[in-house]
Formats: sequence, structure tokens, C-alpha cells
Amino acid sequence: MELSRIVEYAFFFGLLALSGYLVWLIAAPFMVPLALSAVIVTICHPLYEHIRHITPKQNKSIAALVTTVIVLIVIIIPLALVSSLVAREVVSFYQAMQSNPDMSLMTATTAFENVVQRFAPGFHIDLATQLEASGKWFAGNLGAIFAGTISTIFAFFIALVGSFYFFRDGKELLDLLVKASPLPDKEDQIILRRLARSVRSVATGTIFVAMIQGSLVAIGFSLFGIERAILWGSLASVGALIPGVGTTIVTAPAILYLFISGDVFNAVLLLVWSVALVGFIDNLIGPYLMSRGNNMHPFLILIAVLGGISLAGPIGFVLGPVIVSLFLVLLEVYNQYIVKQVQRISE
Repeated sequence: MELSRIVEYAFFFGLLALSGYLVWLIAAPFMVPLALSAVIVTICHPLYEHIRHITPKQNKSIAALVTTVIVLIVIIIPLALVSSLVAREVVSFYQAMQSNPDMSLMTATTAFENVVQRFAPGFHIDLATQLEASGKWFAGNLGAIFAGTISTIFAFFIALVGSFYFFRDGKELLDLLVKASPLPDKEDQIILRRLARSVRSVATGTIFVAMIQGSLVAIGFSLFGIERAILWGSLASVGALIPGVGTTIVTAPAILYLFISGDVFNAVLLLVWSVALVGFIDNLIGPYLMSRGNNMHPFLILIAVLGGISLAGPIGFVLGPVIVSLFLVLLEVYNQYIVKQVQRISE
């Protein structure tokens, strides 16, 4: 190759790398809401296609607008409201513990400590102190994560606008990515199809079920006399992702609290509510939805959710498992296609 051609290529790729880096700096503040847009579009794309087929002349802009409005009403607004309410309840819970600790709660913690001492005499735990420390940590950290600040509202706005354009022009964007990818088009299509199936499976079969369970826990707590039901419901949603534990990590202490505080009637009702409704969702609807796509191990989903929340705030509840799904899909494609091709070439 001539020296002049090498210089031309070096200049071109250097300029491409520099411009790509500058584009990344420009787009980096919006990557999380845009990633949320991509997830929303992946999950709701069948709905968009259905709406597009019934619109006049199958107008993509009208279908994208209608689908985006549905997403706003069903997903964005509830998520923003719940995030704001959770932040307020976390802070109010810590402030209440500081100013006027609930004597019933103190009684419950003391009873729990006595049970522990009976079965494990050498083990000592000051549960009240641990609860206070946990409340302080939540107030200092999760309050900032879930707070309904202007930046969070703006992020939801970007996600909404991004969803509209991804609905309308998503196919063209994917075609552009496939053409730009150095992988064969067949493997690119396999990656995209499996990623979409995995995202829908994780979102509907695991995360959606966990949200339903958390919502039912919050409703049950509101009905049967447990304060700050939204906070406990949100924690129950995370607990629902823990294998073998589920929402029991939240409902069992609440039932014990009601029993110890003397409200036996509501304690029994909450027990029935937890076993009948929350358990029904976990044991019947959850497996049905998860059977419709690729499954991710529940413990891996838990780590992905917690890491996603730590990385991206409340949006990370969805983005974390999606990112892990992408990694697993790429590993699967590598093992099933690329490794086999390399083996055939070497033979």
C-alpha cells in the first residue's frame, strides 16, 4: 500500500475517532433515558405495530404518537409518581424514627431479639439500632436516588421523546446498525431478535411480576394498618427478586408487628392477603410469563436490579437486567455461531 494511502486512512480514522468521542461527550448525559426509550420500544413494539395497522394509510407518525401517549400514561407517569412518593416516605420514616420512635415497633424488635436469643444464646443483635442505622442510610442515599428533581423529570421527558422517534424510525436505525456492524448480517439479526425476546421475557416475566407483587403488598399494607405502604411495597418489589425469599422479607415482619401490637384481626387479614394474592401472582402468573421467553436466573436478575439502581437511579430497575441480558445474548451467539465458524475454518 502506498504511503499516501496509509496517511489518508490514518487521518480519516483519527478524525472518525475524534468526532465519535465528541459525539459521545454530547450524548453521554442522555444515555440512560435513551436506553430506557429503547427498552420501552422493545417491549411495546407489538402494540405499536397493531396501532399502525389500524391507522389511516398505516401512518407511522400517528401510530408512534398514540403508542407514546399510552406509554406516558401507563409507564412514565406512574414510575415518576412512585419514585417521588418513595423518596418522601423514606425521609419521613427516618425523621419519625429520630423524633418519636414507635413503641410498638420497639416492642416488636425486642420480641424478635428474645426469640433469637432463645434459639442462639451466644448471638446478640441490637435490632433497633440496626433499623435506625438503616433508616439513616436510606434517607441519605435512596432519597437522592428517587427524588423527583428537575433532572429526573427532564430524563423522563427525553425518554418519552426518544420513544416516539424510536417507534417511528426504529427499523431504519436498526438497519443502519446492521450495515455498520462488521459482523455478518445474519448474526446481527440473530443478536437483535434474541435480545428483544430476552428483554421482553425479563421485563414481563420477572420485573413486571415483581412490580405487581410490590403493588399488592402496598395495597395490603394500606388496607390493614401499616404506614408508609408505598415504601414497603417498593422494597417488596426488590425482595420478590430474591430466590426463595420473595415478598416475605417485607410481609412477615409486618404481620409480626401487627400481632405484637395487639391488632390480631388485621394481622390475620394481612397474612391471608399475602398468601392468597401475592403468592398466587408468584406461583402461577410469574412462571407463565417467564415461560414465554429466555429466562435469566433470579439471583442474576437481583444483582442486575440492585446494580442498575445504583448506577442509573430508579430507571436502573429495568436497565440493569436489560444490560445483563445483552451480555448473555452476545455470549450465546459467540458460543453457538462464532466459535463454530472458527472451528470449521481451522479444520
